[in-house]
Amino acid sequence: MTLENIPTYDPEHVGRVGEHAVVVGASISGLLTTRVLADGFDRVTVVERNELSDEPVARDGAPQTRHPHLLQGGGRVILDDLFPDFGDEFVAAGGLVIDAASDFNFYDEDGYVAHPPTRMPLYAGSRPLLEYIVRRRVADIDGVRVFDGCHVIDYRMDDTGKAVTGVELRGESETVLSADLTVDATGRASRTPNWLENQGYTPPEVADVTVDLAYSTVTVDRDTDDKRAFWAPASPPYTRGGGTIPIEAGRRQMLVNGVHGDDPPTDIDEFRTFASTLQITELEEILETHEILSEDVAYYPFPSNRRRYYEQLDRFPDRLLVVGDAIASYNPVYGQGMSVAALHALVLHHTLADNGLGNLAIQFFDEAERVIDTAWLMAVGADFQFPQTTGPKPRGTAIMGWYLSRLTRKAHTDGELAERLFRVILMEKPPTSLFRPSVVGRVLKPSIRSLHQTNA
Repeated sequence: MTLENIPTYDPEHVGRVGEHAVVVGASISGLLTTRVLADGFDRVTVVERNELSDEPVARDGAPQTRHPHLLQGGGRVILDDLFPDFGDEFVAAGGLVIDAASDFNFYDEDGYVAHPPTRMPLYAGSRPLLEYIVRRRVADIDGVRVFDGCHVIDYRMDDTGKAVTGVELRGESETVLSADLTVDATGRASRTPNWLENQGYTPPEVADVTVDLAYSTVTVDRDTDDKRAFWAPASPPYTRGGGTIPIEAGRRQMLVNGVHGDDPPTDIDEFRTFASTLQITELEEILETHEILSEDVAYYPFPSNRRRYYEQLDRFPDRLLVVGDAIASYNPVYGQGMSVAALHALVLHHTLADNGLGNLAIQFFDEAERVIDTAWLMAVGADFQFPQTTGPKPRGTAIMGWYLSRLTRKAHTDGELAERLFRVILMEKPPTSLFRPSVVGRVLKPSIRSLHQTNA
């Protein structure tokens, strides 16, 4: 499921569902979940274990916030629907709107993909800025409270052991928050599976696709009018990749990464050397002419894509829900996380409108599976191009990889194909859109060079 095949957000669609909901985790996923719950609950409380700043700074406990984030088209549209004038506020705070059809330069299969003919706006800015604006907008909603510096130490159950009735907190003093619905938005480190097992429930099966990724980021000075972004993912036989996006305050973030043991550096001088070994030269050229503003290199290891199959469970406690990275987390270099979080919020919005709290989790997991399937296939399909990648391989991965490789090479000189590819990468359209007859014909049509070689 992508933006194309899910109904848009309708603020009048959800009636009153309950009195109080608790969301554990103030990540983008937790905040967007809070936004849609506020339509159906009198009160929504967000509980965050880390201290939250009144400024757009990196959130403790979320090391990925120091690395580049580009809000894809699918996520951008949903945020604009959930928060009217969000784009204007983002730009007023220093964020940029860049055009994937002119500013974004995507290198893959030994060449740059052609620029699409249609404007494709993206929000470019640091993750702390984007998260800060979302958090501020959520906190301004009547009935929403944000508790930071509080640890959730347990879920509370009713006497039947079938329904969650809230959470137990440890902050300045231990307390209990009663709730009609409790949502786990704590991300990849979610402890809900262990809790389920301790309560006698079957935890979800887990799939790990190991890519052994690590990436390093620095912040670099940027010419004010330079809105270019570059991205060159690691792709066999190259185990290194990198990219850069413009962000607020005349800066850009630059990332280099390696897979399967080809670790990027944690030293600034070594960062420059590593950047000079990439398939593209633009990162090295930018570093030669612009100052690195970071005092150090932000480093983050990501061993594997991980998916928990909640949709396969026959039993699940009532009034408990799991969202976002707590269900599935993907290779972050593909930039899907925030758009998946936004799509999950939209799925929850429609599930609440259709069913209220009745069998909510099972209904939500079934619908969210369609979002996860799309992101999972795209992420692990790309990672399985490397023979060293291990884990359960989705059916059709090999033929899909061959087809996308050919499509990408054709898109080096075909702007229409480039747009089709970008719409899928940005989670605006499903991968199936790449198999429409008009697209397949362009992809499989022999190139002039191939014809010349055949006739030689």
